[in-house]
Amino acid sequence: MAYELTEQKKIGLGLVGFGIFFSFLGIILFFDRGLLALGNIFWLAGVVLLLGWRSTLNLFTNRSNYKGSIAFLLGIFFIFVRWPVVGIIVEMYGCIVLFSGFWPSVKVFIYQIPVFGWILQYPILFINRFWRSSG
Repeated sequence: MAYELTEQKKIGLGLVGFGIFFSFLGIILFFDRGLLALGNIFWLAGVVLLLGWRSTLNLFTNRSNYKGSIAFLLGIFFIFVRWPVVGIIVEMYGCIVLFSGFWPSVKVFIYQIPVFGWILQYPILFINRFWRSSG
């Protein structure tokens, strides 16, 4: 099975989830530097466990991903040197550039989610129904 979750991948997925949670919590709590740093560490460790060392290294050192890798790592550096707002902005830009090759796959996956995918595929119909029911 191609998408079998081993114990290592389950732990990696949990670490990525904790990383996103702590980063979100750090942003909500007025860019708390400790929570943001903890979120970054969890997220990176989770990506390494999910993809493996070699694939993670290939992702960050691929010639087409240099711009995103440098921006992402520079954002982590800014968070560690107490510039969390700048760090988060640079890090988000780095993530978008670094993972831009995955967006078509994510789009297909989101469109297959039962109710949410239908709303995204046909937003005009959803807005018209919402307007009629409230007006």
